[in-house]
Parts: sequence; structure tokens; C-alpha cells
Amino acid sequence: MPLKEPFAEAAKKRVLLFDGAMGTEIQKLNPKPEDFPDSKDGFNDGLVLTRPEWIKQIHKSYLKAGADCIETNTFGSNKLKLDEYGYGDRTVEFNRKAAELARQAADEFENRYVIGSMGPTGFLPSSNDPDLGQKPLAEIREAFALQAEGLILGGVDALLIETSQDILEVKLAIEACHAAMEKTGKKVPIIANVTLDQYGKMLLGTSVQAAYTTVSGMGIDFFGLNCSTGPAEMSPSVRWLAEQDLPILVMPNAGMPHNEGGKAVYKMEPGEIADKMTEFVGYEHVRVVGGCCGTTPAHIAQLRKVLDGR
Repeated sequence: MPLKEPFAEAAKKRVLLFDGAMGTEIQKLNPKPEDFPDSKDGFNDGLVLTRPEWIKQIHKSYLKAGADCIETNTFGSNKLKLDEYGYGDRTVEFNRKAAELARQAADEFENRYVIGSMGPTGFLPSSNDPDLGQKPLAEIREAFALQAEGLILGGVDALLIETSQDILEVKLAIEACHAAMEKTGKKVPIIANVTLDQYGKMLLGTSVQAAYTTVSGMGIDFFGLNCSTGPAEMSPSVRWLAEQDLPILVMPNAGMPHNEGGKAVYKMEPGEIADKMTEFVGYEHVRVVGGCCGTTPAHIAQLRKVLDGR
């Protein structure tokens, strides 16, 4: 079904709802090593090649729950991450395929958007760490540019730089998105999301105010927060961001993670997260909400009720 209006225009008129977590939904399907490309256990993004029906099923479960937007299964599909699995030289094709798969799912519903997910490279270019801080900036930028190119060619409605822990990497990713748009001749909105700890700081100590100020003038269309904490811990930062100029995206985890047998478990119930997010959608500049780690179609369905009840 054709889209009625572009993503950024729709967000001006109503608060749009993103999907929830992908990784935990994949785990529910009990994947075995042989389900992954080359039996590379844990290569979740690779399932778009070997188990596309699983990924499409997860996309559709969120669309049925009422999500306006679904994210491509490409969180770890920048070139540097794909290199770890031996797929780096196929970065453009890989991301294009994931975007096309999400597009197929979205097009079975009316007026739904596909968002290209771009997670971190695993390097921290701002740090002095002998391993994580030594990757050339041009290489990081290129890793994102190839990913963004594939996502744009696959038909995404926006690009989402997410779960970012180093503001320099965010800048490189934004530059890469602009370069990919120039190369493909197609412009889509850029959303730049950072991840804050419970004290409102990024991993390397950057405050939300410094992060926003650093990238808000780089031609991005939305700024946001996702991951690390639940909605309660995000409140002060969301309140501050809601007073700035850019439209805001807020995607918390289902509460703070609890370590149970070496696994992160998220215990916030759908009703709890929806109650807390009601405060956020009351802010004029919060234009997009969704869920991160531990959130399920049930959480998204509850958020849908909150938005429909406004």
C-alpha cells in the first residue's frame, strides 16, 4: 500500500509509534547454530539471509500491535561489524536486502514506515583505549556510509543512528548518511539517538546537553534517546530535550536490566511502561516513541492505546 505522507511530515501531525526489541523476539524462536549464515551462532542480522520468514514474522507482530514504524534488522550491519562475520564486502547488498524485507512487511499494512537501524561499530573513536580508540575515522565513516547506502536503496523512510555511546562516532555516522544520500540521489530524514546511563551521561561522559549541541546543527531531523535505562531514568533528559528545537524520539528499555544467570532480564510490564511514557507524549517536541531492550509486541500494543487515547 502506498504511503500517504512522508515520515517527517506525519510526525508533525501525530506522535508516531516505533516497534520494540528485535533480539529478544529472535531468542523466543530458539535459533540453533545451523539457522545462521555459515552456522555463525548469534549472527542475528544474518537471519535476513537464512531465515527471512522469521524476521518478517517479527516485523509483522509489531505492525499488528499497532506500530507505525518498524526498524530493519540491521543493528550490527555496518561494514566493521559485518567484517567480524565475513560479510563486510557485501555491506550494501546485505542492508538493501534487510530493508526490502521490512518494506514487504510494512506494505501489507496501511501507511507504515521502515526505519533503517544503524547501531555502533564497537569502536570508541573519542577514547584513548589502545584497541577501541585507534580505528581511523575515515574507516568508521565509510563503514556507516556503505550501510546507509544499502538501506536507502532498499527503500527505508528514515535512517536511525542508535544506541550511540561516543558522540564522535555519531558525528561520523551523520556525515556518512549525508554522503550516502548524495551518492544515491535520495534524501531521507536522519534520526540521531544517543544512549545515556542513569545519571544522564554517555559512556565516555558526554552529557545529553553536550551531545545535542554537538550534532543538532549537522542536518539531522530528529534527536533521540534509546536503550541503557527504563523510562524513569530518562525523565530529566527528556524534559530538557523537549525544550529544544528538534523533534524528539524516546525509546527506553523495559526498565533497568537485572542480571539473572548471566543474562540481562527486563521486568517492566507493558502497562507500567505505557504509564510512564504518557508523561513523555505530553511534551510537544516528543514526536516519536517506541521500545528498546526487553520490549515486546505487548508493550507496543499498550503504547498504541496511550497514543490513541490522547
